[in-house]
Amino acid sequence: MKKIYIVLTHTGTALSKIIRNYMKDEYTHASISLDEELHEMYSFGRLNPNNPFWGGFVHEYINKGTFKRFYKTKSSIYSLDITEEQYETIKNTIKKIQEEKELYRFNTMGLFAVGFHKKIIKEQSFYCAEFVKYLLEKAKINTKLPEAVRPENFKYINGLQEVYKGLLKNYTIS
Repeated sequence: MKKIYIVLTHTGTALSKIIRNYMKDEYTHASISLDEELHEMYSFGRLNPNNPFWGGFVHEYINKGTFKRFYKTKSSIYSLDITEEQYETIKNTIKKIQEEKELYRFNTMGLFAVGFHKKIIKEQSFYCAEFVKYLLEKAKINTKLPEAVRPENFKYINGLQEVYKGLLKNYTIS
């Protein structure tokens, strides 16, 4: 068995506050990590911490980029046991997207549509939760997530174990 980590965050940016107030959700961003240390953490989000309108595939870090700039980011980190084969599928899918990241876009319309419980599909385009769901589905992990997925929905995946809750910058392996 292997573990992956689902990282749910709320940065407190203007956009995340709008999303939070509208959706009434605790978290407004979802990432996936292939390791407990969160060194291999990926999502679709800001390409530049200072520009909320320029997004795409991102390798995220606790102490760099957006999370460094927004150092009061609140988080919940969950682990999920998966098979070696599922882990390799997720890892290889991330690698392929990373190698072709210039072909991928941030699904801005999809992000706003989810507030109306609608899904807008754009080829090679994701918002954060849509990306994490895509990876889990690609690996054939049964999540029972809704079609129009929000970060908050990941909390209810069967078998998910909360390993941390607090400021992201304070996360350490115990």
